[in-house]
Amino acid sequence: MEYSICPYRESDAERLATIIKAAIQTIGPQAYLPEQVAAWAASHPGADNFRARAASGDKIFVAADMADNAAAYTLLQADGHLDHLYCHPDHTKRGLASLLLKTAEHYARQHDLAQLYTEASELARPTFERAGYRLVQRRDFELDGVPIHNYAMAKSLR
Repeated sequence: MEYSICPYRESDAERLATIIKAAIQTIGPQAYLPEQVAAWAASHPGADNFRARAASGDKIFVAADMADNAAAYTLLQADGHLDHLYCHPDHTKRGLASLLLKTAEHYARQHDLAQLYTEASELARPTFERAGYRLVQRRDFELDGVPIHNYAMAKSLR
């Protein structure tokens, strides 16, 4: 299957909300406990969040399939914070995450950002490492009283 990368459109909001929930609930259990997956999924408010983030200036890059349906996306903030990188479970292992990371990096370089940084899940960490991000530290924290972890990672662009 072929994909194209395109900028976010407001009509993508509902699909992106579906992607994030499906990714967390389907792929998350490979590395996290059920209560961690539930807390993680609950921390994402839905389609209105994407509309608000896009309106605030955050850049959302969408990987769409041949039928123009969103299959994966990344969300980049103006300071270089890569806040989201999610792929629908039906579209994993096809290089979409790597392609989206390259797209975000290209955009960041065009806008003279010094670095990109993220908080990668246990599952996303290898993808970020392959893209040249370095581990800064493991982050242990709580979501709604549930202990969970991710990894602070960064990539210098200079």
